[in-house]
Amino acid sequence: MKTIIPSLLAVALTATFNAHAATPKDTLVIAQSTDDADSFDPAKGFELTSVQAFTNIYQRLVQSDPQNPTDLQPTLATSWQAGSDNRSLTFELRKDAKFASGNPLRPEDVIFSLGRVVKLNLDPSFILTQLGWDAKNVDTFLKKVDDNHVQISWTADVSPTYVLSLLSAPVSSIVDEKTVMANAKNNDFGNQWLATHSAGSGPYQIRKVVMHEVVLLSANPTSPAGAPKLKNILIKNVPEPAARRLLLEQGDADIARNLGADQIASLQGKAGVKTEAIPMASLYYIQFNTGANDTLKNPALWEAARYLFDYQGIANELLKGQFDVHQTFLPKGFLGALNDTPYRFDPEKAKAILQKAGLTNVSFKLSTSNQPPYLDIAQALQGSFAKGGVKVEVVPGLSSEVSTNVKAHKYQATLNAWGADYFDPNTNAASFAYNPEDGSKTIAYRSDWHTPALNKQVLAATAESDPAKRVALYQQMQRDVLKNSPYVIGMQAKNLIALRDNLQGYVQGINPDMVYYAQVTK
Repeated sequence: MKTIIPSLLAVALTATFNAHAATPKDTLVIAQSTDDADSFDPAKGFELTSVQAFTNIYQRLVQSDPQNPTDLQPTLATSWQAGSDNRSLTFELRKDAKFASGNPLRPEDVIFSLGRVVKLNLDPSFILTQLGWDAKNVDTFLKKVDDNHVQISWTADVSPTYVLSLLSAPVSSIVDEKTVMANAKNNDFGNQWLATHSAGSGPYQIRKVVMHEVVLLSANPTSPAGAPKLKNILIKNVPEPAARRLLLEQGDADIARNLGADQIASLQGKAGVKTEAIPMASLYYIQFNTGANDTLKNPALWEAARYLFDYQGIANELLKGQFDVHQTFLPKGFLGALNDTPYRFDPEKAKAILQKAGLTNVSFKLSTSNQPPYLDIAQALQGSFAKGGVKVEVVPGLSSEVSTNVKAHKYQATLNAWGADYFDPNTNAASFAYNPEDGSKTIAYRSDWHTPALNKQVLAATAESDPAKRVALYQQMQRDVLKNSPYVIGMQAKNLIALRDNLQGYVQGINPDMVYYAQVTK
């Protein structure tokens, strides 16, 4: 059957190839790479393009305030009450809430939405299975109280505060059960259909998806979030940053995302354009495999390496504002994040530390992706470590190959990046400071670093309900890891974007899903 592309989509695609074709007044046109997307089902989509769309298509029971992300606001829920045993939450649902289909929000939709995530068991499902849920038992933890209340319970030793954070993640988006199941095939809970369709209550809904080419969203005027300002959002796949910059400069796009420092520099002073550098919850760090040899498991090497990372030179000179210096495992902007930066580039101090420990002729292989900025950073580190007498052999490779080798402990050191999976400090604490020795592929596991004391602190923090006490636990963990661990955390990334200067109301936050289109005007 021949696919009929909506007229707006056809016009917009044509505009890609015509210089100076103004974007429609009622449509926000975005140029970015969408090659990563393979599904717009919130139970599966875990890639940047997908999660950026979810906040605009779907709603959750609770969500972060765009202006203050650590503050969770009622969304499809109006209120909630923790059980006396701190192992349940009962939510009151918005009585006026409807999906884009016109179907009213019901407790059954909440139960279906969370349950299907666990039963499908796709990549993002681990966020909810932390609660002790699995495909066989999840239905026993999700209960309709009455037509306006739903109860969610769990067995894991975690606090209601932590559970609320998990329920604010994109994977916890609430879908319209009636619409989804009407399109289900072979007991897939609608997964195949939702890959290119939507069944949400957000300010927009999917009108058309041509995977890896274009995503067209249209307004949902009956959204509980309120009607959006613009009628359409058009996201065009433009793989090359230079091409994205050109479309923006010519007026053929309203927003160009994920630009490099060179593209941003070339846009400075251009009429009709403004640029932004938005902090991201993405940390770049060196990680040592402590099981590779005796030198790499020596804490003296870890300490010396902290003085051989040229933080300022890489962040400010090499990468020209794409990064901020950041040395702790919680990104700036997260609850409890420490912004302490006690280490500086000091080759002589590093030499003294190595000499005192009896470490001579130190060398190691540094595996990293062959893509920028990884390779650029690795080569800069090769030079800065050499000034401290440490020989670094850079071993570039495909990102997938590097990741596979690191997970299998087939490496000596790696330069990598880590992004937050959900907006809660545990997402990084459970990676950098947790190795339960059960095969969980945390960063600590990949470093072959055994952390029994830190494990206890991580578990205690997820069980703690008092916000101040919880912050104190995460801050102590950050200090411990900063002082003595097989990582050198060096920088926090920024997302470099450019916008037409007539655009107002665009908001983008620290986490990948925190992209908000509803209030954008031209």
